Amino acid sequence: MLMNQKRLLRQLAGLIPMFLTASVLAQQAKTLDEVMSYDGLRKIDIKGIDTAYALPGATLAGYKTVIIQPIGVRFHKSWKPTVPGSRRSLSSSELQKIRDDVAECVRDAFVEELKKGGYSIVSEPGPDVLRVQTAIINLYITAPDVATAGRTRVYTVSAGEMTLLAELADSESGEMIVRILDRYQAHSPGSFRFSSTFYNAVEARNAASGWAKILRGELDKAKTITN
Repeated sequence: MLMNQKRLLRQLAGLIPMFLTASVLAQQAKTLDEVMSYDGLRKIDIKGIDTAYALPGATLAGYKTVIIQPIGVRFHKSWKPTVPGSRRSLSSSELQKIRDDVAECVRDAFVEELKKGGYSIVSEPGPDVLRVQTAIINLYITAPDVATAGRTRVYTVSAGEMTLLAELADSESGEMIVRILDRYQAHSPGSFRFSSTFYNAVEARNAASGWAKILRGELDKAKTITN
């Protein structure tokens, strides 16, 4: 993860409460704007995204190849996970597996969607190569499903929530083109349901696929982004 994005993650984590309300957002709007626009980006509108900033006059036109950087995952500071049916806190290895699984899910969704659009995925910078740096912050899983000797069924209304921070930059110059921030909350089925690895994975995949489709759509439009 790039050093600038690490700093952004620390700042943004404190600005995105678990239950973000319109009044809270209004109070924090000025600070959020300063964090998201620190390098000269200006606020724009992207359909389906909560907050987006872009370099004035920048364009995504010409980018047909993409580097997807390793994806960082940070849990919500208020999340105190325990093994379902017990008071035992999740171990470091169990927490790391959740991070790895979420990161893999997000990466797979982006790769799949971009390839559908005819974009090549590479591992090295080059001319006309777009660098996509993403991170998941404020990850909150209502009922994490981990392997236990005696399986306990846990019923929940929602699998939880997470927020995407994504930065699109030229891979050679490092010039930042677009920065987005978007919160996803798992859909409520309207009733309690059994929480499982499959259910949690489906919700993570739904979020990642939605974000990937928006990225592909912006690349497909290849329009100059101005404020």
